[in-house]
Amino acid sequence: MYIRYEVADKIATITLNRPEAANAQNGALLDELDEAWRRAADDEAVAVIVLRAEGKHFSAGHDLNDKSWPDPSTITLDRIYGLETRRYLEYSLRWRNVPKPSIAAVQGRCIAGGLLLCWPCDLIVAAEDAQFSDPVVLMGIGGVEYHGHTWELGPRKAKEILFTGRAVTAAEAEQVGMVNKVVPRADLDAETAALAARIAAMPPFGLRQAKRAVNQTLDVQGFYAAIQSVFDVHQTGHGNALSVNGYPILVNLDQMKAAIE
Repeated sequence: MYIRYEVADKIATITLNRPEAANAQNGALLDELDEAWRRAADDEAVAVIVLRAEGKHFSAGHDLNDKSWPDPSTITLDRIYGLETRRYLEYSLRWRNVPKPSIAAVQGRCIAGGLLLCWPCDLIVAAEDAQFSDPVVLMGIGGVEYHGHTWELGPRKAKEILFTGRAVTAAEAEQVGMVNKVVPRADLDAETAALAARIAAMPPFGLRQAKRAVNQTLDVQGFYAAIQSVFDVHQTGHGNALSVNGYPILVNLDQMKAAIE
């Protein structure tokens, strides 16, 4: 079991529980996570959803050694596209659109695929040691599958972190509005729980309508269409890597691991 799920006082807490691998995401973890989101969405006793992680880091992103992927000798762009559509794009969009407020509590590193877990949440509380990064340009790809960068950071900051691969600190993330609150690491869970409790005390229909109003406004501005179209841009990176190297993850693997570490 890579995911823990608990409900208390109208708050569902979903915990990434693979700390020995810095909560890197293999297929099983993502499938379990999606099931937990569905469970919280369907439970009438749940008013707020909290996503948190055990260990030093929130998530090191996609597991580069994920055994659920096809054998490298048989991989094709069609198979990559199908797997990433379901486990990355569709999962993240579904979590974003769950009609209940959600809060991500982020500590340590949140790298590449880790952004696909926290960005769909409505609010983010970050520990002072949190760092957010997307170094996948080293793989010949223009950014992770759920391309929220421009919406979360603004166009110039988004380009900077993609072009350089550097991490955005919690303080920077709060300054540009990607993070709601930065707290000491020791206070992360307590501060997140207090915020969740305050929201859970609000009328549920009002919360649902407030969330829908904001998400619909973003969609009218082009969020949904942009996420869909840039996902296809992402796939051209895989296609190029396949044609040059035979398998995307082999591109600059050592540099990619160094960026993650």
